[in-house]
Amino acid sequence: MNTTYSFQIYKSASLLPVEWNSLAANNIFLTREYLEVLENSCPVNMTCHFIGLFEEKKLIGIVLTQFLFAEKLESFGERDKCLKTSVRNFALKNFASHVLFVGNNMLTGQNAFIFDQSTNESKAIKTLHKAINQLKKDLKESGRKVHITSIKDFTAKEIEPLQAEFKNNYTFSTQPNMIFEINENWKTEQDYIDALSKKYRDQYKRARKKSEEIVKKQMSLSDIRQYEDVIYNLYFHVAKNAPFNTFFLARNHFSFFKEIMVDNFLLYGYFLDEKLIGFNTLIKNGEVMDTYFLGYDESIQREKMLYLNMLYDMIAYSIKKGFREIVFARTALEIKSSVGAKPVKMFGLITHSNALINHNISRFFNYLEPKTEWQERNPFK
Repeated sequence: MNTTYSFQIYKSASLLPVEWNSLAANNIFLTREYLEVLENSCPVNMTCHFIGLFEEKKLIGIVLTQFLFAEKLESFGERDKCLKTSVRNFALKNFASHVLFVGNNMLTGQNAFIFDQSTNESKAIKTLHKAINQLKKDLKESGRKVHITSIKDFTAKEIEPLQAEFKNNYTFSTQPNMIFEINENWKTEQDYIDALSKKYRDQYKRARKKSEEIVKKQMSLSDIRQYEDVIYNLYFHVAKNAPFNTFFLARNHFSFFKEIMVDNFLLYGYFLDEKLIGFNTLIKNGEVMDTYFLGYDESIQREKMLYLNMLYDMIAYSIKKGFREIVFARTALEIKSSVGAKPVKMFGLITHSNALINHNISRFFNYLEPKTEWQERNPFK
């Protein structure tokens, strides 16, 4: 029997079907708990929707979407002050201020949807297409017309079934996802150090020596709440000085994340003379460790090589706990490469509601996505 698939759009994680998490078993970023974190502490300019795909009454697919509206955003990033940046910001405000992401714009990787193994993939993607169109209609009726729709982040193989259905979309590629593969023979941080070439062992030793006075502490929920304002200010300093940003986290994001996700969310504080001068965050996702947001005092960061030390700490912890790989995501590509992360090219689909702009979407996209020049390193023997 050729049954049709249907969909349901949910505005709250509390309304999701009870069997939702059975499909999200292999990806923490699509679980009800994580979606609750998103819903309750997402950026001020973001609204999340969740889509269930059904075969009759059986849930066979789960989807995350994020709608970003730039009118609440004070800045797209303040680091680069030039004409191209001004043109880009003008274009963003006037032609791309309402963006619907199918996927998670706060992470790198395929965190958009999961289908049940028994599902007809082609049929499920067709149903997803219908659901996206319905969500766009709903948003328009509420006074927010979607300018851009983007489906992200996929490897070259993962994007193919989507390209077949979303034929009028432009396939784009942005900065790669930096993935650190953990050698199965490594059991300690020393095993990693021993695998480095002399140049990069020296880099490791130099960074560690610079940070000898810094005290690192895994922070509990009460610690995070105590330092919430300092943590946010350290994060915000880094975020607003990035070359490009489409959102800023809510002030309570990290404490709410810790409260809901408990031991699957780790926040490490870095203290100098008992003052919090930096932090980083990690999310346990099965055998994969995902790095998340961080922050630091810029003046101390340079002097103490704090960011590089954070990368080494993340590697050391992940090896010790038996993780298979670390997702270092985008940004700071060269320094992540210098500790052993490798670039994985990622793809997405994008379409614009304006037919003229959509016809020239490849050129328009180049204004929206800043290019990054960087040199890949190989730190291993």
